[in-house]
Amino acid sequence: MISAKMKYLAANGSAIRAMFEEGKEMAAKYGRENVYDFSLGNPNTPAPEVIRQTAIELLRNSEPTWLHGYMSNVGYEDVRDSLAKSLNHRFGTDYTRANLIMTVGAAGAMNVALKTILDPGDEVVMQAPYFGEYNNYISNFEGVPVVVKPQEKDFSLNLAGMEEAIGPRTKAVILNSPNNPTGVIYPAEDLKAMAELLNSKQKEYGHAIYLISDEPYREIVFGGHSVPWLPDFYDNTFVGYSYSKSLSLPGERIGWLLISPRMEGVEEVIGAASVANRILGFVNAPSLFQQVVGRCADEVSDMGVYIRNKELLYKELTAYGYQMVEPKGAFYMFPKCPIADDKAFCQAAKKYRILIVPGSTFAGPGYFRLAFCVSEKTVQDSLEGFKALAHEFGMN
Repeated sequence: MISAKMKYLAANGSAIRAMFEEGKEMAAKYGRENVYDFSLGNPNTPAPEVIRQTAIELLRNSEPTWLHGYMSNVGYEDVRDSLAKSLNHRFGTDYTRANLIMTVGAAGAMNVALKTILDPGDEVVMQAPYFGEYNNYISNFEGVPVVVKPQEKDFSLNLAGMEEAIGPRTKAVILNSPNNPTGVIYPAEDLKAMAELLNSKQKEYGHAIYLISDEPYREIVFGGHSVPWLPDFYDNTFVGYSYSKSLSLPGERIGWLLISPRMEGVEEVIGAASVANRILGFVNAPSLFQQVVGRCADEVSDMGVYIRNKELLYKELTAYGYQMVEPKGAFYMFPKCPIADDKAFCQAAKKYRILIVPGSTFAGPGYFRLAFCVSEKTVQDSLEGFKALAHEFGMN
């Protein structure tokens, strides 16, 4: 018999992945071009050509036993040197390779951070809506999720709610900006206020409260917005990063965990995180793509399609009567459903061969998430369906 925990998780699998699989079935039935799948954050824009060329060059010219062999659990030294140099140039910091651990994507980075700091019963505070897998990452280490309601008008940080949620068992706060699913970017003034709150709570409870910043969408921003660098505001910060979105490499599972050099007990934390990376079963991040991203540290995929998709969808959907906060980053929109039952609304969208994800998957019931990392043609062709769906539910 499987474990009770896995029996529950298997019975309540990812709604996003389930929708993705249903999309493949619908594509086989109706033709891929006639199904408008906005379910999964799977980048449609290709990786920069330099990524492919770098991988080819490494495969052709590198010693195979070096390229495909084991390395330090925290990653190649030269790769971490390169990435630290890139971060220092971008953010005016003074990181070294010691502050970086190469990980199996941002998900791997977050699991390493949580494994490093959580004891059973420790609490992790998150503001809704948030990426639903965070619950599972916390559960992996017998932590307890504590959810803060957002400022629903604009999904900004609810600092009063966060203050109420933080207690003596709080060990960490998870933040995701640009946010999945809302596309909100938390401004510097709010982050400074949050840092002051966390510093105050650390003193009150006499132990470190860590901030884990999940940042796979950092480079995807609109309208001249920028994403503040959280370690500038708060010493006890981890940053989890992935090249899944910035370089369109989700299947390669490559990212890193940054541990702030100003973190309390930083050397002990780095040592524990290094061990966590190994014993979680990753052992080390993929060797080939460590070397690729090390050589392409400052490359970014063409974000133009996301900008155009966002502008067209926001313009047309709001004209049809959909209500939403305009996203400032990432490639998601989070419109309000015209009925309370978000699952029923997403089910109704399938009549128009539109696949969207219920907001309750992200602790945001009454909304739906739309991932616009698709082709411009998919967006254009879907508009009549969105219009008909709006008409069906009496939206203006």
